[in-house]
Amino acid sequence: MPSDLPDLHALELLVAVAETGSLSQAAARFAISQPSASARMMTLERRLGVELLLRTTRGSRLTPAGLVVTDWARGVLESAAAFVEGTAALRSRQEGRLRVGASLTVAEHLVPGWLLALRESAPHLHVGLEVSNSRKVIEGLRHDALDVGFVEGPCIPRDLRSTVVGRDRLLVVVTPDHPWARRHDPVAGGELAATALVLREPGSGTRETLEAALEPYGGLAAPLLELGAIAPLRSAASSGVGPAVLSAMAVQDDLAEGRLVSVPTEEGLRLDRVLQAVWPRGRSLPAAASQLLALACRRPGRRSSGRLPSGS
Repeated sequence: MPSDLPDLHALELLVAVAETGSLSQAAARFAISQPSASARMMTLERRLGVELLLRTTRGSRLTPAGLVVTDWARGVLESAAAFVEGTAALRSRQEGRLRVGASLTVAEHLVPGWLLALRESAPHLHVGLEVSNSRKVIEGLRHDALDVGFVEGPCIPRDLRSTVVGRDRLLVVVTPDHPWARRHDPVAGGELAATALVLREPGSGTRETLEAALEPYGGLAAPLLELGAIAPLRSAASSGVGPAVLSAMAVQDDLAEGRLVSVPTEEGLRLDRVLQAVWPRGRSLPAAASQLLALACRRPGRRSSGRLPSGS
């Protein structure tokens, strides 16, 4: 950028001299002293290398070059004003929209209630919701495609900030006629790890939580079936394809209506998980995202065993 660019305030003062006919009156318009105004004009002249004012004992007036520069200054000031107004309008449009990403479980069972509450307080806000797995939500935040995300995974990358908005538990579920539905002893971690299961796809928070829980037991066996959405996964489980591991929120209706049965697991198997809001470090949350986050923390979701506690 050129070092001799003029100060906009000095250009405003120059235009004021042309309009009032006097440096002292121009100084009064901007509530500055005449010596300060004179110093500002001399700095402008040095920067431009052009004499702008003819100074006499009776005052100051514009030189012919000063008249030309003043005309140019008006154009510069008009462009600067248009720039400020345009960026303000752009900011206003951006503040009027919110880009939210949510993993499937959170999107299906929690986000609708949060957005409904947000709409009550911000009826003109446009919200775009992208539903995908936790890994894709994180990538959307990193590429500035989302303002805030909600994920289920056990580990949050260090380049993101997070806060807990709820808690959930994964359940092992089978059909009522499955042998596991009649067992009295809980399923051990090693047994679950060795069993072919109906699972969510890699990258989902549900899958990552289960992988972390079964890592001490040698990790997951080859899946019986992998699906990228909750509804077909529930359908496969209730059709008797095999044991499935799903969020308690996702299967609460199936459990209540008897389509699926929850199988107890050994106490040491860590299938509880936190639901978290995430956003990039070093980037301020937009006002609408902060408002949504506050609502999420005040309105945690429900699971089959009762109301989820919120985190801070």
